[in-house]
Amino acid sequence: MPGSSAHAAEPPEAEVAEQKAVRLAKRERLIAERADAAGGAYPVSVPVTDTIPQLRERYGDLEAGAETGVIAAVAGRIVFSRNTGKLCFASLQSGDGSRIQAMVSLAVVGDESLQAWKELVDLGDHVFVSGEVISSRRGELSIMVSEWAIAAKAILPLPNLHSELSEESRVRSRFLDLIVRDQARQTVVARAKVNASLRSTFTDHGFLEVETPMLQVQHGGASARPFITNSNAFDTDLYLRIAPELFLKRAVVGGIDRVFEINRNFRNEGADSTHSPEFAMLEAYQAYSDYNGIADLTQELIQNAAIAVAGSTTVTWADGTEYDLGGRWDRLSMYGSLSEASGRDVTPETGLDDLLAFAADAGLDVPPHATHGKLVEELWEHFVKPCLTRPTFVMDYPVDTSPLVREHRSIAGVVEKWDLYVRGFELATGYSELVDPVIQRERFVEQAHLAARGDVEAMRIDEEFLRALEHGMPPTGGMGMGIDRLMIVITGLAIRDTILFPLVK
Repeated sequence: MPGSSAHAAEPPEAEVAEQKAVRLAKRERLIAERADAAGGAYPVSVPVTDTIPQLRERYGDLEAGAETGVIAAVAGRIVFSRNTGKLCFASLQSGDGSRIQAMVSLAVVGDESLQAWKELVDLGDHVFVSGEVISSRRGELSIMVSEWAIAAKAILPLPNLHSELSEESRVRSRFLDLIVRDQARQTVVARAKVNASLRSTFTDHGFLEVETPMLQVQHGGASARPFITNSNAFDTDLYLRIAPELFLKRAVVGGIDRVFEINRNFRNEGADSTHSPEFAMLEAYQAYSDYNGIADLTQELIQNAAIAVAGSTTVTWADGTEYDLGGRWDRLSMYGSLSEASGRDVTPETGLDDLLAFAADAGLDVPPHATHGKLVEELWEHFVKPCLTRPTFVMDYPVDTSPLVREHRSIAGVVEKWDLYVRGFELATGYSELVDPVIQRERFVEQAHLAARGDVEAMRIDEEFLRALEHGMPPTGGMGMGIDRLMIVITGLAIRDTILFPLVK
């Protein structure tokens, strides 16, 4: 909430300890006094017949003071409570954030039950209530309680619902974030809708979803530093998956012509607003397609996901900004756009020394193990990337940075690869896949030479994958996309807010 202190929502430790002691005493009393009647502090179940969202949908338009004669039984977490002499009020919140008021009246429940409510019920408790559905005199949808019970006693207090949790508290204690903040719940729902939409679009196009190994004897499928672990059973080092690519291609070799996977990947690298060491990724491969066809599919996947969340291809970010994902997206050449933006002609034939001089003139730090391709990509990111506003497919990359991609059918020195840039960062990548096992072996050998020179992200020679290719892989288009990054595009949030339980230090 604007103007609130970053830590205003978090009670002091001494206050928390005091409240915990009081609540533990209430727990003991519940167990001792109410076990037979209501299941104590943590009953196995409560006789719920309705949900809060259902009641709001059915009776949300009741006039102030109206009575329905309908008896409902619901449960929810108490997020507001006000106890007066003969009438107590509480707001019960369901998992989706919807609320209903519970009214506990002396005239209905009697003195003993009302007094027990006042003495035993706290903010944060899960409570079961049963009674008539009414509208209060102020027009608030309510249940006039005739019966109640603790469904789960909260031992720790809730944060102050009228102040914001700090960002650190939100990501470290996501369970609290989900209780107190609408945006947190909405993001979880949005992510579920995105994944469902992706699967639906793939199904419509005849794709099969598969699962590939997360523990691998050799990492591959991307240029990235892996996490290494050890298997006691096999007495060998294993790598956490950095990409599912090489296994999904094995599936294509085996005859699964349209295959995809939504998976968890792990890269032992930096973390920032668009990178997380553990992340969700989509990869898909379509036999008898190429990078143009897979670009069309990727655009459809993203636009359908936006519609599933926002109702249209125009999404509204958390800060209120609208972003248009509609229409046909631009496609531009990496070399051509770099030459145009920089005013210097850069082609696949431009020598390494010329590129080094160009990078120095532009004030760029030259990456370790500089190659033609790495310098071209660094220069492109400097001159062109900041100018991209609309979703854009950047086409035709240098061959030496793309060891798993087919050479361009008509332009020497480049491969049929695109990266999709949205909001200034790379969202997805797509290939005309390299299926010639002889050339693929040559590319792996080149990568091994880079690894020997100290490049920790270089790929290794994967003999099992090469053996699969030697059995024949059809012409194929493939793509990969970060689910977390897709959520950034659709919601406008930082990556830690799009992941339900992000890794934090």
